[in-house]
Amino acid sequence: MKAEMPASMTTLVPNGTIREVDGKRCIWFDGYWIRFYDVPQNEEVARRELIDQLTKRVFHHTESGINTPGYKLKHAREAYNRQTEPRRRRVNAAMLAGALLNRGSDIFNILFELRQRGIEIHYDNELLRECEACFLEAFDLGKQVRHYSGEEGLDELWGEPLKAFYMPIADFYESRYIKIALTMTAIDQIADKLIETFAPLAQFRGIRQCIVAYAQAAKLESETMKTDPSIFNVWPEFVATGDELYHFEPLADQGGSECGARGLDIIREGKKIVEWVAFARVPMPKTTRNFLDRCDAYAAANCGRLT
Repeated sequence: MKAEMPASMTTLVPNGTIREVDGKRCIWFDGYWIRFYDVPQNEEVARRELIDQLTKRVFHHTESGINTPGYKLKHAREAYNRQTEPRRRRVNAAMLAGALLNRGSDIFNILFELRQRGIEIHYDNELLRECEACFLEAFDLGKQVRHYSGEEGLDELWGEPLKAFYMPIADFYESRYIKIALTMTAIDQIADKLIETFAPLAQFRGIRQCIVAYAQAAKLESETMKTDPSIFNVWPEFVATGDELYHFEPLADQGGSECGARGLDIIREGKKIVEWVAFARVPMPKTTRNFLDRCDAYAAANCGRLT
């Protein structure tokens, strides 16, 4: 949630400050109090779980058809190398990236199981080097993969398993808070533009409360781990406030129906973008910029009537 304190005071709060805020333990990063989670004590187990979860998360947020099993890596690479048509080659690159990510995750799981059985794995181990190479190449090819909306890529997601492979877990958790702060900034930016565009219009009376409620719920969703019992309160609030915003009805007698319909389309688009950003926990700058421009164009057309 956005800090409820004057700007002059927030500048005095160092990043990494931990304190109780609204009944929950939070950490301060870049203007936001974010739900804090203790770093797991068993780093090896935590790393294995992170890589597994982050691999699944990539495919949850990206275009369909690219979750190629690791054992099909050879075929995926051959198809990519054969393809010359640019649009089809991009899709083959996405499928190859999927195979590489799955192969790297598979290898890491096998190495983890070997360590659990007391078999020592040195850093120069061939399989460990292959695991690293798979994550590196997947990150590079992942820049060509699109979000499931088709709007833009989320190449940063492809780098998260690689960071979990390299980083101390404490550093990875800190990087998570930084990304969540950026995500919350993007959510506030979209919500502020929606309020600026529609709250002054008579036919959209009451929209401000809907936008504020959904933005707040989206930020809570973005900071909450799915394994946290708090998700059983956070998720219903996120879904319910999103439905309320999506199904908001303009007042038909307070302006042209065409302007109302256009405005409603923009509001629903904004709701979807906030949802995508909150789910992925990374900003979508290209999509957000296009949306803000669309809001400005609507405002410039002078649709609606001032209250």
